[in-house]
Amino acid sequence: MFASYRRLFAAPGALAFTLTGLFARLSFAMTGVSTVVLIATRRDSYALAGAVSATGVVAVAVGLPLIGRLVDRYGQSRVSVAAVLLAVWPTAGLLLCAHFGAPAWTLFVCCAASAVLPNLGGMARARWAHLHRDDPAARHVANSLEQALDELCFMGGPVLAMLLCTSLFPEAGLLVGAVLGSAGLLLFAAQRRTEPPVQPPTETAERGALRHGGLRVLVLVFAATGVVFGSMEVTTLAYADALGQKPLAGGMLALVAAGSCVSGLLLGLVRGRVGTTGRLLLGVAAMSVLLLLPLAAGVSGAGLAVLGLTLFVAGSGTAPTMVAGMTMVQEVLPARQLNEGMGLAVAGILVGISTGAALGGVVAEQAAPGTGYLVPAGAAGLALLTALAGRRRLRERPAPPLSVLAA
Repeated sequence: MFASYRRLFAAPGALAFTLTGLFARLSFAMTGVSTVVLIATRRDSYALAGAVSATGVVAVAVGLPLIGRLVDRYGQSRVSVAAVLLAVWPTAGLLLCAHFGAPAWTLFVCCAASAVLPNLGGMARARWAHLHRDDPAARHVANSLEQALDELCFMGGPVLAMLLCTSLFPEAGLLVGAVLGSAGLLLFAAQRRTEPPVQPPTETAERGALRHGGLRVLVLVFAATGVVFGSMEVTTLAYADALGQKPLAGGMLALVAAGSCVSGLLLGLVRGRVGTTGRLLLGVAAMSVLLLLPLAAGVSGAGLAVLGLTLFVAGSGTAPTMVAGMTMVQEVLPARQLNEGMGLAVAGILVGISTGAALGGVVAEQAAPGTGYLVPAGAAGLALLTALAGRRRLRERPAPPLSVLAA
């Protein structure tokens, strides 16, 4: 049944860059929780911890497209090594400042300055796109695998971070995450034979990837999907807390990621005849419908068992949207702007997550338990409307290089 995935890893070097990249992905998933636990423990302030963590998210969202542009221009290996050398100092500074009671502003500066690492998920997808540039079916399988790996890391990362911070010492999560991230990124960069070649600069590339109308639509869709993720997390935490079962909230959220992980893997085995734009529209539509299930369970007071089942099913609706969306980023942009485009896509998701968390928190405080699931359901509907309104832009493709035309 998994012959598609076996063929995917038959490409020389594919397994090596996938496995080494897992360490860096896991580190990224650990960072937010580790930062919050560290600062909340050392400074006894969740408000300060949340503010510093939010600053880090904003810095990452701003930095990813810029770093992605450097990757497109100078190559994955050169930028990755330089980024690791730059990031180690502010990360060490954050650990020391939090431990020894430095002024609060130093925490904000160090956290923001450490956000210089490239988007490893985007670089991995760029490698798959290069390896299978003439095989759309293989790219679809690769993007399905990448989505499943993302979800796997975001299930295990926070759990590992909490375990380290609570069983060892508060700095352990961020320290181990930094070591894993640095080692993983350096090992990934060492896999030179699968690295896409640097494309020669053009006047179009100088204007930035956002000049492509299709990417602008995709960034808005990703931002709305990020609102789904952020509001779902806060709403589920608030709902479990209202029922006196707050410790179970982490497991409930893991069910969302598990549903998306399973769905992503199965999606890679399906070979449909629908184009990428059609797959995106179907994925967003499915996500919109399935997110009505946790809303119904929450509002009706069905209990955590039923809610958990609906969260797993609803999570299965996010993977088709993410897989089709990331595939479309590869299609609407020329290869020389792919990492910048991936960075913009992830930046949109991060902005959406922050917005969704804020909206979900407001609704959770002002309305009855479970009502907050209106926010992810509404955000999914907004993503669907955005994709429908921009479907003409999504069908636009970049002109082939002059070398191809000459050939």
